[in-house]
Amino acid sequence: MNSIYFRRYGDLLMPNDEIDISADIAAPDEEPVMTEGVEEPESEVIQEETEVEEPAPEHVPEPEPTPVESEEIVPEPAVPAGPKTMNRWIVVVGAIMIQLALGAIYSWSVFTPILKESIADGGVFGYTTTETQIIFSVGLLTFAVVMVLAGKLQAKFGPRKIALIGGLLLGTGYIAASFVGEGAASFLPMLITIGIIGGAGIGLAYVVPIAVCMKWFPDKKGLISGFAVAGFGFGATIWVKLAGSWGNLLESQGIHGTFLIYGIIFLLMVVLGSLLMVNPPAGYKPKGWNPPEPKEGGSSGYDFMPKQMLKTPQFWMIFFMFTFGALAGLMVIGVIKLFGIDALTAAGVANASAIAGTAMAVFYAIFNGIGRIVWGGISDKIGTKKSFMAMFAFQALMMFMLFQFGKAEYTLYLAAALIGFNFGGNFSLFPTATAEYFGTKNIGQNYGFTFLSYGVGGVIGPVFIAGYFKDQGAALGVDAWAPAFIIAGVLCVIAVVIALMLKAPKPPKDELIQ
Repeated sequence: MNSIYFRRYGDLLMPNDEIDISADIAAPDEEPVMTEGVEEPESEVIQEETEVEEPAPEHVPEPEPTPVESEEIVPEPAVPAGPKTMNRWIVVVGAIMIQLALGAIYSWSVFTPILKESIADGGVFGYTTTETQIIFSVGLLTFAVVMVLAGKLQAKFGPRKIALIGGLLLGTGYIAASFVGEGAASFLPMLITIGIIGGAGIGLAYVVPIAVCMKWFPDKKGLISGFAVAGFGFGATIWVKLAGSWGNLLESQGIHGTFLIYGIIFLLMVVLGSLLMVNPPAGYKPKGWNPPEPKEGGSSGYDFMPKQMLKTPQFWMIFFMFTFGALAGLMVIGVIKLFGIDALTAAGVANASAIAGTAMAVFYAIFNGIGRIVWGGISDKIGTKKSFMAMFAFQALMMFMLFQFGKAEYTLYLAAALIGFNFGGNFSLFPTATAEYFGTKNIGQNYGFTFLSYGVGGVIGPVFIAGYFKDQGAALGVDAWAPAFIIAGVLCVIAVVIALMLKAPKPPKDELIQ
């Protein structure tokens, strides 16, 4: 719609008043009345703030009558003031609140020593190492699979409702787990409540902050995706330490009581955070920012539908890179306490359990959150391709060194921090790459498919690599862990090679015009 600005004097209209009229109102055979000096707005895209400068008072000549009658002018409906004037950083606050609760899944390692203690040694569950990792991995896989569905649902029903349902499921899963019995027979109910119900809740809620924040911050995709998921890493620190040294929940309440308390907290946090999950108005862009021109090898400049994205080789390159990065990071999350206890004990270090717990709860978890923000900022500076190469090369080095670093307290802390830092980068770089290569319009759905790789890595790493080699090489002691870390390091090197060949996909030839 073309717009003409008029100033009203009595029953007449003069230039510069903010009244939009359609050129179609003019008589069919006449050109719309234009007044010299009236400029047409450059864009109808909604800005965060609109400033209209009033001209200085001056002598206004008597206007000539126009064919447009004032009473027939109907201004366009105004955009609702809420989303237009909303401070976009409020959305980030809600995103972090949600992600802190969703980070519950990364606190699983604090429960594994109790679950794994044999009944003959006084334990009450008697799970194998592999069984503890199956619960963890099923939770990760359910999380990833449900995210595909969540991407479509949040686009259809709105982000707030989907995040709220996710919070209800996550909280319900942990609350239900608090009523699960003990002994080997409790494995299946624990798998269902924590792994499937809890994992589904995380999958529904996780994609919402990413999709919403990227729409509010198209000018800071990398950095904001890091902020949007930073709470996920930091949350692990909170929940591990509350269960241990900060709150002594495991000691005072046991596993069942801790699950009950956590379930209530998770439910409340995600429900409250969901209230702030509001999409910006259609066509929104930050004040003073315009989309950059597509660059060779950079953004495709096209909004791919999921079915179009899945046909590109770039999607599968990104998918396998994420699989290898998730495999390495999730494997360490699932076993770092068990590995740390074995490695430190073999080296004669006292308080091995406390040190290994601190390595996960403090160093890994905190630097995981920091890495999400820092790697997101780095990608805004040097691009996602170079960031991928640097991050995976760094992670490969750390995986090769972890076995030796785990034999002393401070080197274990260092290794945990650096591996967590690199692993955190996956969760800012991969949504950024998905948005950059395949567009932001369908980011909620598209990233759901990308995130399936996280579920694949979460099963292969902890269960089929770490859990398998540990159980099969139980007689080897700490040496049983070495093959798992070497395999993960090699896969990270392969990811570097894939990143080197990565470039933006070309828009589909048969659907250039939507």
